[in-house]
Amino acid sequence: MTHAGSQPLISAQAIEKFYDTPDGGRIQVIAPLDLTVQEGEIVALLGPSGSGKSTLLRMLSGLSKPSAGKVYWSGNPENPGNLAIVFQSFALFPWLTVQENVEAPLEARAIPPSDREERSLAALETVGLAGYEGAYPKELSGGMKQRVGFARALVVEPEVLFMDEPFSALDVLTAENLRTQVIELWGDKKLPTRAIFIVTHNIEEAVLLADRIIVLGKNPGRIRTDFHVTLPQPRDRKEPAFERYVDYIYKVLTQPALDPAQFEPSADGKPARRKQQMLPHALPGGIAGLLEILFDDEAQTVDIYRLADDLALELDDILPTLEAAQLLGFVLVSEGDVTITELGKQFADGGITEKQEIFGLAAVDHVNLLNQITRALNAKKNHSVREEFFRDMLDEYFSSEEIDRQMDTAINWGRYAGLFEYDADERKFYLPEPDEPEAEPAAKAEAE
Repeated sequence: MTHAGSQPLISAQAIEKFYDTPDGGRIQVIAPLDLTVQEGEIVALLGPSGSGKSTLLRMLSGLSKPSAGKVYWSGNPENPGNLAIVFQSFALFPWLTVQENVEAPLEARAIPPSDREERSLAALETVGLAGYEGAYPKELSGGMKQRVGFARALVVEPEVLFMDEPFSALDVLTAENLRTQVIELWGDKKLPTRAIFIVTHNIEEAVLLADRIIVLGKNPGRIRTDFHVTLPQPRDRKEPAFERYVDYIYKVLTQPALDPAQFEPSADGKPARRKQQMLPHALPGGIAGLLEILFDDEAQTVDIYRLADDLALELDDILPTLEAAQLLGFVLVSEGDVTITELGKQFADGGITEKQEIFGLAAVDHVNLLNQITRALNAKKNHSVREEFFRDMLDEYFSSEEIDRQMDTAINWGRYAGLFEYDADERKFYLPEPDEPEAEPAAKAEAE
């Protein structure tokens, strides 16, 4: 649906956001970036907490001025034009009826009452709320309140409809129904808007809705990847190509030091094969704790977002541990749910020694770097290898800072599993000495 070569509805050129500090320093929130929104496309913006997703939305919509750079709306740098925003909170006026809430932006624009009524009723019919014109917000469910929010945004017939986490305050079923309705209305050209820009933290939601996905990094916020989703609508979460897109975004979010181009999806959604595996930065204790929580859950399947909420963590804080458990074969992640595997159950239910053995076998089977370290140690006559050998292997793929993190993670995992010992002073790996045979049985035999 994108009109290639036409003037963008929104064009951001070298925009950034920063704040000066009293000591003369500067806090950089958004690094200089370029971004366009074309007619006929749904753009989804993802990123970890603190990456500046909402800040970027506010600059693109004209609610906030960039600290530097320019935003052009249909070529105009001064007037944002006709835009609308749907927020996470319903933000309805409780003293107004549904129809009056939808008419509010038209009234602010001095639209005559007869036109306001006609357009508001049409918008309510579009979102499936015909017949609820006289109801008050307190009489509506959460999903219906958000539909009113959509109608209020659509009634002004915006060139670009901005949405900031519009489904995150809803229950799973209601959110799914609203997403489906948005896609159907968009596909049938019943939405009076020329483009949609949605901020979300939900990876599957982005792949379900968007024609194009932008993923931000943080500290400061910057674009890590910007790509098109070529899957036809409606999309099936269980399709392998859909899962590959989800997996790609998941890796971009959880592996900030790696170049996304190494595993960027091709036109058919299949990512290119990476030459070097990257370990998620998670500690064995965190992995064990996650598996014990899943093992104790009656269904042994938990929604990832609910799991993060239950643990009072941000989603991006728990993702590395989830990825590590999945890499080791302890869990399966699908459609936003995490399920403990039989191997994970054995680990969670085992004693300390059994846990270490299971972890070690899984690590050697699934983690390239740990497999390489143990194979090298067993091949050497003195069963020791300098760390620098493995750092050189990683140098082609990672920054020096990321190599440090990769080696720290590998050392933590290998030590926990008893695969090797590590001398930090000599920066050397070596195989642990075999346990000495107990002397007591021999002594008894000699005495006899």
